[in-house]
Amino acid sequence: MACRNGHYDVAEYLIEHCHADIEQRGSVVFDGETIEGAPPLWCAAAAGHYPLASLLLSHGARVNSTTRTNSTPLRAACYDGHFEIVKLLIDHRADFEIANRHGHTCLMIACYKGHKQIAHYLVSLGADVNRRSVKGNTALHDCAESGSWDILKLLLQHNAKMDVDSYGMTPLLAASVTGHAHIVEYLIMRENLVSQKEKVDALELLGATYVDKKRDMVGALNYWKQAMNERYNGKTELPKPFQKTTVEAYDHVKEIRDPQQLDDLLSDPDEMRMQALVIRERILGPAHPDTSYYVRYRGAFYADAGQFGRCVSLWSYALDMQQRMLEPLNPMTQSSFFSFTELFSYMMGEEGRIPSRGRRVPPVSFNDLITVFDKAVKEVEMVGADVNAKDEEGNTALHTSATYHSCSPDLPRTLLKHGAHLDYVNDHGRTFEDILAERGQPLHTIVNPVSSTKLSCLASRVIRKHKIEYIGKIPKALESFVKNHGHDL
Repeated sequence: MACRNGHYDVAEYLIEHCHADIEQRGSVVFDGETIEGAPPLWCAAAAGHYPLASLLLSHGARVNSTTRTNSTPLRAACYDGHFEIVKLLIDHRADFEIANRHGHTCLMIACYKGHKQIAHYLVSLGADVNRRSVKGNTALHDCAESGSWDILKLLLQHNAKMDVDSYGMTPLLAASVTGHAHIVEYLIMRENLVSQKEKVDALELLGATYVDKKRDMVGALNYWKQAMNERYNGKTELPKPFQKTTVEAYDHVKEIRDPQQLDDLLSDPDEMRMQALVIRERILGPAHPDTSYYVRYRGAFYADAGQFGRCVSLWSYALDMQQRMLEPLNPMTQSSFFSFTELFSYMMGEEGRIPSRGRRVPPVSFNDLITVFDKAVKEVEMVGADVNAKDEEGNTALHTSATYHSCSPDLPRTLLKHGAHLDYVNDHGRTFEDILAERGQPLHTIVNPVSSTKLSCLASRVIRKHKIEYIGKIPKALESFVKNHGHDL
């Protein structure tokens, strides 16, 4: 803590008189983030305390000691631009090629944070300008994403390559996604650096960024016109790929293919917003996080405007994309489910109220609810959740669905589709059908019991009904299955 907070006298006393462990690690907070396993030298370097860093080094502190995430004191100094400490550490033989657990090097972080002096110094020492992180990005990507134009030019002068990362993104596309027009324009103007297609994609993607991120329709239109001109008036004609299908969530828009249609766009901002989503998905693909992010962003825009149907349609499309491309229960997918929960909760809470802002909130569509419910069941199933799991009274989700005043067929049908058992009994010996009957609702109005019942279930019910001994007589794995089909009185 003395090194973190710059208390030189305290640190000196602890080292020289109390023989404190100069490598003792601990947890410290920087910019609201807790850093685990940080050694004293890392703390001093990150906080910019030059005298303390010098003191620690003079007493033998290891210059390349790391945090739990493999961040070195040198990387910490590069992060916040402490140039004098960077030089001090390198003078003590700090290794500037040690990357953190993400494969991110000292040069990369200096580029991302825009510390030109540090980047120039590291390059002059021979830092690898083409080193790749775990996700495949390079220092050029970091410059493009942060808008560090001067450093980007420096790297190109030292033979930095325009590589692609794990998402297939070049530094040029990275600049387009983040909206750094000056980087895009510089890269596409350099001779023999990028292809005609790369120029077109970058300009079209930059236009989409101007629509959604910068909210600059005129700027977006100008970049799309530049892209159109490059397509048809460049060295060779490069027509847009033929769009075989349209997306309902995007209002079935088709990408504009000629300059006249572009001019008409300004009179229809909604069409322009959909064009941006279509263009982004085509160029980045569904796997890139920005694709689904901006679909969700546009959905939220419509919700704020009271167009809840458009919001649900876009969010559902984004959720499909995430479930198709991401691992189960990815944080982005969880965020989408949470957004649906908030939206439906708000709509149900506002239903029937007198409009406060000149618009009435429509009732939640049960079809929308069941669609999202189906996706949620699918998601938790993929991580091992049991659709037949029971509560403290032995009720499954199917039992619970029957307790509603009027059980809609869609809910139990969704559960059955995912493997729910129609004839499981709870601790009171009641099945889904029994609970329905108590409410005066016949089973056949919900599902066809014949097509929804397996032969193994029928056999289990016979065993339980006639009290046939089965414990130890059948495979252990089947005993609980049979047990769930009857009740011990």
